[in-house]
Amino acid sequence: MLPIHILVIDDEPQILRALRAILTEKQFRVSTAARGEEGLALAAAEKPDLIILDMGLPDMDGLQVCARLREWTAAPIIVLSVRDNERDKVAALDKGADDYLTKPFGIEELLARIRVALRHAAQSGGKEAIVRAGDIVIDLSRHLVTRAGVEVKLTATEYRLLAYLAANADRVLTHRAILANVWGPGEADQVEYLRVYMRQLRKKLEANPGRPQFLVNEPGVGYRLLTQPHPPSEG
Repeated sequence: MLPIHILVIDDEPQILRALRAILTEKQFRVSTAARGEEGLALAAAEKPDLIILDMGLPDMDGLQVCARLREWTAAPIIVLSVRDNERDKVAALDKGADDYLTKPFGIEELLARIRVALRHAAQSGGKEAIVRAGDIVIDLSRHLVTRAGVEVKLTATEYRLLAYLAANADRVLTHRAILANVWGPGEADQVEYLRVYMRQLRKKLEANPGRPQFLVNEPGVGYRLLTQPHPPSEG
């Protein structure tokens, strides 16, 4: 079996050296590029399983690289950036990034996010019809949701929202993406509307709705459905 191939696109030599050494030690195959065009060429030639992309490249903006990659590849993209404001995070996710990590970052957190992104990609490739999050089971083919083996009654809108989150399990989804896909493009700015339905879902599915472990908030960005429990936090 071939090792998982990760392409790192970053113009900081120390970052490239460190990630190459650490990821190679973890049995990944690693390619690196210091410029956007070089990274795009390598991605096209080598078809990596996952791409780690810096936003601040010398020849082009990382958002441009992300958008061009999404024209032809579904490989997970994890963005690295010194930019820590919500607008930049949302912009990267809207361009097709799967996750966003702010520099400086901990290597264990990066490795965890790599595992999540690869797991989601494997599930998507296998057209996974059943998504499990703790004792919550979402059967997308049967439109059936259970918790601890007991069916949970959801409204049509609640189910569409949960199904969209489940189909993209472990991936951050922006408010606009959720609203546009569940309610339609004309409702893409109705964030408070989304919050109301998320509260309703949490009441039906979370053991402690005020400190959710699976239907979690990404402040200022959106939501994600985790398949492994998140340490309880205010949602």
